[in-house]
Amino acid sequence: MVSLKDIASQCGVSVATVSKSLNDHSDIGIETKQRVRQVAKDLGYVPNAAAKSMKTNRTHNIGVLFMDDANSGLTHDFFASVLESFKRGVEKEGYDITFISNDRTRPGRSTYLTHARYRRFDGVIIANVHFDDPEVVQLVKSDIPVVTIDHLYNDTITILSDNVEGVATLVDYAVQNGHKKIAFIHGADSSVTKARLITFNRKMEEYGIELPEEYIVESPYRDTHGAYERTLELLDMQDRPTCIFYPDDYAAYGGMRAIAEKGLKVPDDVSVVGFDGIKVARHIRPRLTTYRQDTDELGAQAAKNLIDLIERPKTTLVQQIVVKGKLLEGDTLKKIN
Repeated sequence: MVSLKDIASQCGVSVATVSKSLNDHSDIGIETKQRVRQVAKDLGYVPNAAAKSMKTNRTHNIGVLFMDDANSGLTHDFFASVLESFKRGVEKEGYDITFISNDRTRPGRSTYLTHARYRRFDGVIIANVHFDDPEVVQLVKSDIPVVTIDHLYNDTITILSDNVEGVATLVDYAVQNGHKKIAFIHGADSSVTKARLITFNRKMEEYGIELPEEYIVESPYRDTHGAYERTLELLDMQDRPTCIFYPDDYAAYGGMRAIAEKGLKVPDDVSVVGFDGIKVARHIRPRLTTYRQDTDELGAQAAKNLIDLIERPKTTLVQQIVVKGKLLEGDTLKKIN
């Protein structure tokens, strides 16, 4: 293994000069820095991470706590895209990421906080977990810098997709196209679901539209079978809806299967609206009318704010950052005269 002493010997300078050159100290000339860095590169020098950690009191490692009820893991289009953007953002700043295991059946398993301390994470990003889980709350309340995605805690930086604007935009679009009988299949209880449901009800009230209670039903996120079952129930109503909102794009395709099995067509007989804007939805025909969440910006904001919290804790505001999305007009919503 190449050492600082080897580089110093090759360059004809002291070990201290090599160290300062590699760490970009201002009291070393540019030419010397360039020469030392080139020799270090030619010799294949790799900094000692453990020694650097002791000196800076940072490991440059960030923990990722992520799970979902459907156990889709990194095949989850929305969160996979968010985490990929997050990964790019932190890697640009010299950080690595490590996933925190959530397998509670594993022998000798430690709590999330104990795991984070053992790994000496500089910070943790939390996404799509059971946020009321005592272990999650314990981690959030610890002294480890934390950023959450789509869930509000006190004294924690949160990156939020604009669920309020998203649902409001979709309702406006459906109503402006003549729909008044709009059913809403929402996801399981969460802060995101609550924001969407409240917004939906408020918009209906603003338009003076009264809906049967049976028009609003629950199905888990990303559950095509659950959406399929709820859709069949809605279609069996005597006064069935002309348009059905789904909790996400995957669920919408479960609903479309139910509509087809009933001998009906989308959008001629029933209109369908999704949420998320996953890429595959733009390539399947008919193209899904949906609201695209900006996963790149969500991940980038999470990376920036977590690193700020780690490196500049005294000057970083604890705040909620809302990231806007965009309506994608597809072919699954019919204009009613």
